[in-house]
Amino acid sequence: MNNWPEDIALSGQYVSLIPLSMEHLSDLQDAVKDGNLHLLWYTMIPNSDGMAAEIIRRLDLRSRGSMQPFAIIDKSSGHAVGMTTFMNIDATNKHVEIGSTWYAKSFQRSPVNTECKLLLMSHAFEKLGCIAIEFRTHVVNIQSRRAIERLGAKLDGILRNHMLMANGSLRDTAVYSVINSEWKTIKAHLHFQLNKKRD
Repeated sequence: MNNWPEDIALSGQYVSLIPLSMEHLSDLQDAVKDGNLHLLWYTMIPNSDGMAAEIIRRLDLRSRGSMQPFAIIDKSSGHAVGMTTFMNIDATNKHVEIGSTWYAKSFQRSPVNTECKLLLMSHAFEKLGCIAIEFRTHVVNIQSRRAIERLGAKLDGILRNHMLMANGSLRDTAVYSVINSEWKTIKAHLHFQLNKKRD
């Protein structure tokens, strides 16, 4: 089961999600400079110099079956503008987390996040047969939490003192989920959100 999910590319109107590789390094180094995302203390986004190591880390987790990393490709330019993953993959229980996601600042609050989540969740529920999808973020990351809530995910709870951050602080982690019985309604909602952004 180490190859579950199998490598796949997903494509929508605004973005394509393709398997992450070192070929995306230069684009991702540029993308992370857009907004100096690595300076956000409550996230774990590498700086430009650390991007190669981050790609290698994610590919190593892929080889061990615990992560499926994607480059987020802006279809209008053909450039990678961020990364996302299926992570904490549980093939036995058909459960994945969508996480380790970041976008260049100029692509935040755009249709990109909505469409990425629509593509990933559609694949997880409709092709992989997942029974639940999880989302996690730092409890103080209000922008991320609101984005997760706009997807229709429900708060399961807070994991207190869950992680040690690079600056030595402790992270309380907000855990959200969507279960398979909710997917039809949430899918309709995500399509509605995308259609509003097209108008």
